[in-house]
Amino acid sequence: MEIFDIIGPVMVGPSSSHTAGAVRIGYVARKLLGEEIKEAEILLYGSFKDTGKGHGTDKALVAGLLGMRPDDYQISESFNIAKEKNIKITFGEARLVDAHPNSVELVLHGVDGASIDIVAQSIGGGKINIAQIDGIDTNFSGEYPTLIVHNLDQPGHVSEVTSMLSHKLVNIATMQLYRSFRGGRAVMVVECDQKIPDDGLKWLTKIEGVLKVTYFEGA
Repeated sequence: MEIFDIIGPVMVGPSSSHTAGAVRIGYVARKLLGEEIKEAEILLYGSFKDTGKGHGTDKALVAGLLGMRPDDYQISESFNIAKEKNIKITFGEARLVDAHPNSVELVLHGVDGASIDIVAQSIGGGKINIAQIDGIDTNFSGEYPTLIVHNLDQPGHVSEVTSMLSHKLVNIATMQLYRSFRGGRAVMVVECDQKIPDDGLKWLTKIEGVLKVTYFEGA
């Protein structure tokens, strides 16, 4: 445990879970989308839904989607800023089952046509967990350079990804593999110690059977 895990994050209050964590969720989701946001559907669950408005969770999520960090003084103005940028924001209730009480589902659409559906959790002290991407379970914090590869569940994809990272001298910190069902869609979540060069990411997109490559440099 680090000292900041005890003291808490540098943030605009009032709550590390409902405010700082919510900002980080929005920020990571924006990065995972990979382009400017055109439309965001924010579906709240549990404590986020029941008490989030009083803690400013709604404004914090939007602030993160705008690229703000937890210590940004403009968090309280995020609704107005989103409106000025012509970003459509809607709120609703997430239909999740046995999820963490501080959970949110973000359905995002970008200006260039990209889209992503993320379920994320604020787990305390400003820390978060990305629990699901596009309907497939995941489990990562967004604190490290993270590569997410959506692919068909076929032999060879894991070795191709790890070979590319080795060639680029990128060390793997953790690797998690998920799939919808045997032979269906699969997801690799690879947290790394170094940033991944752009040419390596572009090479992955050309591999047969790779459906989508998402990369986040870490927050």
